[in-house]
Amino acid sequence: MKATIKKYESILSPLEIDVLNLLWKKKKAKVRDIFNTLKSNQKVALTSVAVILDRLHEKGIVGREVETARGGLRYIYFPLKDQKQFERSIIESNVDKMITKFGKTATVYFNERFSK
Repeated sequence: MKATIKKYESILSPLEIDVLNLLWKKKKAKVRDIFNTLKSNQKVALTSVAVILDRLHEKGIVGREVETARGGLRYIYFPLKDQKQFERSIIESNVDKMITKFGKTATVYFNERFSK
């Protein structure tokens, strides 16, 4: 997981990265499932995991379904993109920002860089 942290640390917190990595492995999970897995390796609160999953949902990185359970409703979270699709969306976003900021200079650079 440490190599993955380096890739995403500019856009996600370390806990967000850990949670997302678990969701990619599990495909779907409840807050408590993620919490139970994480707590064996690090000190983390159930509420922190719930907040992180909600943030990832707000960022459009994970989706969630509502499930009726004993005592009320609960969310089941799942990644909206697999790891490769997620990485591609980060690259696309950053390239778009560079083209918006630097215009033709960025486009010329990319053409020169990748035509080799």
